[in-house]
Amino acid sequence: MPTLCIDFGGTEIKLGILDGPRILATTTRPNAGTDADLDRVREALDELTLSAGRSDFSAVGIALPGVVDREGGTLVAAHDKYDYAHGRDLREWALQAFGVPAVVENDARAALVGEATYGVAAGARDAVLVTLGTGIGTAALIDGQLLRGVHDHAGILGGHVTVDLDGPLCNCGNVGCAEAVASTWALQRDVASDPHLAASPLGERAARGPIGLRDLVETRDTPEVRPLFDRYLRAWGAAIVTLCHAYDPDIVVVSGGVMRSADVILPSLEEYVDAHLWSSSHRPAFATPSAPEFSVLLGLSALAGHAGERAATHRKDAS
Repeated sequence: MPTLCIDFGGTEIKLGILDGPRILATTTRPNAGTDADLDRVREALDELTLSAGRSDFSAVGIALPGVVDREGGTLVAAHDKYDYAHGRDLREWALQAFGVPAVVENDARAALVGEATYGVAAGARDAVLVTLGTGIGTAALIDGQLLRGVHDHAGILGGHVTVDLDGPLCNCGNVGCAEAVASTWALQRDVASDPHLAASPLGERAARGPIGLRDLVETRDTPEVRPLFDRYLRAWGAAIVTLCHAYDPDIVVVSGGVMRSADVILPSLEEYVDAHLWSSSHRPAFATPSAPEFSVLLGLSALAGHAGERAATHRKDAS
């Protein structure tokens, strides 16, 4: 039976009805950053079910960009994001809103499940994922098990390893995090604070509206922008080296909308990691999803599908 999947992203909320890897319908809603977001999600259901051609689903999968307490169904911490969801039982909210059980997971973990179940890492038992975007999200799969840790923090804070001891303060409280050096929010800060960048083609784009990592890639060959692009590549590479040292994966999945330019980014990252890994470390394969915007929804489909099966078995046993 299909599942309802809700990805609370950094800039928008993506919803989908999926049947395993099949995406029956998707839609998006703006991220307002208030509990009105939950109302918008409920209101989007009619549009989704009409597009999907069916209204039945067995469970809900919910992904959030932060530390998630899976047992309690709550968001524990996500700096400057979704304050209204902190400590809120989202499983109970989903049960009241949709009448079916729900699972709540960190978005990077969900994306890794999606790619390891249906995507470019299908069948892998040891993998890490790095998502480049508004922030830098990470996740790890070890011997077929999603790494969560006793306090639900394990594997997902790879964007907050220090790559520059003299770097900028991160909103997490650390200094020189990969995310503080080379994410979308870092890019906006860098352009606003550097007159040379402000006068560059990248700065011209910033003057017209919000910019993202795709803008950095597309303007990388201009003299003012190239040093910044190279710095971002090194920061991403350093973070991946740390993940490889920590988790020894067979494959590294690099995701995020910027990876539509994978032909520009992926070879450089692979070269950096190969040059900087411990001498005897395994050199992992690198891959990027064919549709990175759907990785989280695919993972939620797998996770929520299992929850739906458990609920159905419980109902059958109870009867």
